[in-house]
Amino acid sequence: MAPTPSSLLSIALILCTSLIVVQCSSSARAAKAGQKQVPLFVFGDSLFDPGNNNYLNDTKMGQATSWPYGETFFKRATGRLSDGRIVPDFVAEFFRLPLWKAYLEPGQHRFAGGANFASGGAGVLSQTHPGTISLREQLSYFKDVVSTLKQQFGEAETKRKLMRAIYLFSMGGNDYFSFYTSYPNASESAQKEYVSIVIGNLTEVIEEIYQIGGRKIAFQNVGALGCVPLNRQKTGDGSCAEETNALARSHNHALAESLLSLGRRLPGFKYSIFDYYHAILDRVSNPKKYGFMNGTSACYTGNTPGKTTTKPSLCSDPSKYVWFDSGHTTEACNWQLSKLIWKGKKDIVSPYNVKQLYELL
Repeated sequence: MAPTPSSLLSIALILCTSLIVVQCSSSARAAKAGQKQVPLFVFGDSLFDPGNNNYLNDTKMGQATSWPYGETFFKRATGRLSDGRIVPDFVAEFFRLPLWKAYLEPGQHRFAGGANFASGGAGVLSQTHPGTISLREQLSYFKDVVSTLKQQFGEAETKRKLMRAIYLFSMGGNDYFSFYTSYPNASESAQKEYVSIVIGNLTEVIEEIYQIGGRKIAFQNVGALGCVPLNRQKTGDGSCAEETNALARSHNHALAESLLSLGRRLPGFKYSIFDYYHAILDRVSNPKKYGFMNGTSACYTGNTPGKTTTKPSLCSDPSKYVWFDSGHTTEACNWQLSKLIWKGKKDIVSPYNVKQLYELL
């Protein structure tokens, strides 16, 4: 029996309605995905610098512009002080964000997904390694980005983006390196006062980010500074330098107290602290437990920032080392650390891990 005109019309209407439903569902999913994008803003030192120092005229500190930096992944030096990717690269991957461009790199930037302001050698305090991008200067760059976002998306949408965003920090180590170098015999009271000054300045920046709209802060605390290869060389017997480790522990305790206080005082403020100190110390002390062969010496001994070596050497497999140069971890180690930041258990990252913060929309 041949279809009648009315039945053909009915079939056409059904097909048309189905297409509209499918298109609406697809649009709804796309809109929902867009709403769930979580920007990532990075503030930090050489552990997190993707190459910003390459564009600074006033310092050569923290620049990784030649072989063998970057060889494992990029096959060229990018400014990252590692053989390949650094922790923020992997965290951005977890966020489904593209690989970082340095904030200072010329060209077009898409700040809707965030930005990385970190600078090798930078400190919380402006007087730590002048010529690098101090935390205050990084905050200034962040404010410039916020202004750009407001021009692109308007006040309301920018506010939503900033509240969804996560602000990842690695700051403080250079302040204590600098302090100990200048005052190796500082009294306990002088050390406590210095820690208080660093934490006070750090807290002020966090509060400014909160006032601008930030609600979710993630910290990598200060590592075991005395156990980096460069400091081990200074002890004479190759052991960790306990004095700088003690400063790091004091900072980390004060940081935890400060963030706890902010969490009680600021509505909606959430935070994560990754215990980098013990994570790196355990890998230094028990490298084989984590798949490394060497946890104490550097894979690459030449061109190390802050030290000149006449006979540089490079290990055959950086992935078997914790340290790539005398102060910075290998890509293999960075991968492990980033996974802990992202979804580590409460014994290593708390009160939230970054994945949990990410899911707090």
